[in-house]
Amino acid sequence: MSNASTRHQSPLLRNVIAYMLAAIILTLIAYWPRALADTTPSIHLPDMGDTSAGIMSPVEEQRLGEAFMRSVRRSVTIVDDPEVDEYIQSLGYRLVAGADPSTPRFHFFVVLDPNINAFAGPGGYIGVHSGLLLAAETESEVASVLAHEIAHITQRHLLRAFEKANRMNIPATAALIAAIILSGQNPQLAQAALATTLATAEQMQLNFTRAHELEADRMGLQILASAGYDPRSMPAFFEQLQLANRFYEGGVPEFLRTHPMTSSRIADTRARAEQFPITKKDNSFGFALVQAKLRVMAAEDSGQTVDYFKDKLPADTAASQDAARYGLALALLAHSEYDAARNVISALLTESPDNIPYLITQARIESAAGNAQTALRIYANALKLYPRSYPLTLLYATALVNDAQPQAARQLLQEYLRYRDPRPLLYKVLAQADNAAGFPIESQQALAEYAYLNGRTHTAIEHLNRALAMTRKDDFYRASRIEARLKDLQREAAQETKL
Repeated sequence: MSNASTRHQSPLLRNVIAYMLAAIILTLIAYWPRALADTTPSIHLPDMGDTSAGIMSPVEEQRLGEAFMRSVRRSVTIVDDPEVDEYIQSLGYRLVAGADPSTPRFHFFVVLDPNINAFAGPGGYIGVHSGLLLAAETESEVASVLAHEIAHITQRHLLRAFEKANRMNIPATAALIAAIILSGQNPQLAQAALATTLATAEQMQLNFTRAHELEADRMGLQILASAGYDPRSMPAFFEQLQLANRFYEGGVPEFLRTHPMTSSRIADTRARAEQFPITKKDNSFGFALVQAKLRVMAAEDSGQTVDYFKDKLPADTAASQDAARYGLALALLAHSEYDAARNVISALLTESPDNIPYLITQARIESAAGNAQTALRIYANALKLYPRSYPLTLLYATALVNDAQPQAARQLLQEYLRYRDPRPLLYKVLAQADNAAGFPIESQQALAEYAYLNGRTHTAIEHLNRALAMTRKDDFYRASRIEARLKDLQREAAQETKL
């Protein structure tokens, strides 16, 4: 594409993107939304007779969501840190519990991106940028954004949009949705996708976006209140972002570009929020710890991060000071100052001996310092206190593999996967354990699942082909299972190429 062509198309792309994220796939559809006539804080769910209820089966919706998530993983960096993952899932489900969701399952994840943004995808997949978590002053502000995105899903905005979409296969549609949503991180990806849908995009009207954003705001307020958060945190956070516009190089925070904000909309949200009782919900300590961890993960200079947390130590409250001490321990670990990091985390554990993030940090310090057996004892003892904890299970299994105990790691991971949802890193470590324990076929199968969950379907097929080639001809049961999975992925790959 020529530079001249790029200059002509880029403004169109930017204008389309600016108004599409709120309803997620509005570029695919043109339909009239229901009027929003209620003026009380009580939010009514869509009529069960709404045609969106019959668009696709729950299984099809789940498949669309899983395909969407694989496309997301192909395009951006997901924060796979188990503690961050566990926190965002916990916060998300605390809100979902008060949402009376039509979608039975939700999945929350963090994208490593400094921009302030969040988005909802099909199948209950909701992503939030690390930049938003770091910019928020309270957990209620993060909760308000998640509640807004949850409302997009429970109000079936996505399925109503899908109802009028072209008859595309699920992987192709999921890839297109992901391209639109992630256009801020990968404009080339979005431009290629939009080239096939510009005719439909021209039918998009601004009032569609405004209607859905208002509906999500109003339902989000109810979700916040039901979860015990103060609904006033939503308009307050929106106002903070608007006031901070002048500090952003791109003009406005990405959240405001993708979720168009007006003074009247904020005023409407504030007026509705004021009708709820005032709730005094303090920040969870987990939020402060996750903020500290993300700050260390996002830092380019660990030495500067050490100084940052040292400056934060004279905090106003004990909780803020403990979060700063935790961040300091992580920063010292990242800066390879193991003795200093050990001293900080040991003092914290003296005060809170059962705190999982502290125990994990202690074990990580010992592993980095070459004290593998000490780290293993910490993980083993912690798992007795918190059985089936995802962070502890993953990190303990990793430590076992690194200590040449792959069989123990295999047993731990296989037991966990029987009862909990699979996550990519579990399969990655399982593949390492299988290979080290002398199970190369199982290792290839685990690598296939790891690749598939990360959106690399063709790579997954290659691993399964290797596993099949290694299988003895008389091992009919194993060969049949591999072949069945291989056929599933081959069909998936064929559909993905039809975008």
